[in-house]
Amino acid sequence: MTAMNDHPIRVGVAGLGYWGPNLARNFAALPGCELAWLCDASDATLERVGTQHPGARRTNDLAEVLADGGVDAVVLATPVPTHADLAERVLDAGKHCFVEKPLATTVADAERAVAAAGRAGRQLMVGHLLEYHPGVAKLKEIADSGELGELHYVYSHRLNLGKLRTDENALWSLGAHDVSVLLHLLGEEPSEVEARGEAYMHDQVEDVVFCHMRFPSGKAAHMHLSWLDPHKERRFTVVGSKRMAQFDDMDLERKVTVYDKGFDEPAQGYGEYITRSGDIYSPRLPNREPLRIECEHFLDCIRTGSAPRSDGQSGLRVVRVLEAAQAALDRTRRERHAVV
Repeated sequence: MTAMNDHPIRVGVAGLGYWGPNLARNFAALPGCELAWLCDASDATLERVGTQHPGARRTNDLAEVLADGGVDAVVLATPVPTHADLAERVLDAGKHCFVEKPLATTVADAERAVAAAGRAGRQLMVGHLLEYHPGVAKLKEIADSGELGELHYVYSHRLNLGKLRTDENALWSLGAHDVSVLLHLLGEEPSEVEARGEAYMHDQVEDVVFCHMRFPSGKAAHMHLSWLDPHKERRFTVVGSKRMAQFDDMDLERKVTVYDKGFDEPAQGYGEYITRSGDIYSPRLPNREPLRIECEHFLDCIRTGSAPRSDGQSGLRVVRVLEAAQAALDRTRRERHAVV
């Protein structure tokens, strides 16, 4: 069922709520791809999205999509708790699978999805969208080039006065984005994960989370996540021994900025350091939609058989960090209740 180069890759999109229509739009527009199916539990949603893609068949039942021998891949934008089970179904049906982040809500479920991809010999890609952002790609390039020197630590802010949720906390709603980028930038998994949060609007649903990670190499990372904040921020800062760099997704003109700042030891010094504040520059970035790049990458991996940048193993690593952070939040909550 793997797509061949001489015919379009036929794709079905399941889950047409918030993000699914964007995925459908992109896959429908890509050369060498045919949007063959739209799947959602709501007839009204199918009608609304389907009018924009009249060539796609519609169904409420994913089994219909999986039974179509001409379908090469299925894209899942369904509710997060369904991701792992549906991905396993898609892969066991012999289809390539793109699933929105996070891959699962537990490590065990993520491992099952990864194992299904191995059994089927099909691609499993997780929608870690920011890894495909030209700004993050440039930040990764700068960090890997040695221009910043030895990397010390990375920190991220993902803040907004956003939509209140009762089914997931800020860690799971917002953290999957930042964890994927932090692991991508540093190239390793943390050996220590600590997290603290506060639930102000709904009991036991943290609106704000602070998470600290330490890595085997000695590097560190910190996340500040909140939907209860006056500022909208989506920012990553990398601090190195020579220079520092920042990706700011809210800055319309300077997405990436490199700062020639740090400490220098004088040639005739005796262990003392002086601060250095040099040039600041912002490299030019391609003006391309990250989601389009991400969808193109999935299709390219199907054609070539190469592993996606955000493959199942990548998704599993992110879930491992999120699960460890959630365990830390739960532990802190129990300790507070024990004191009370």
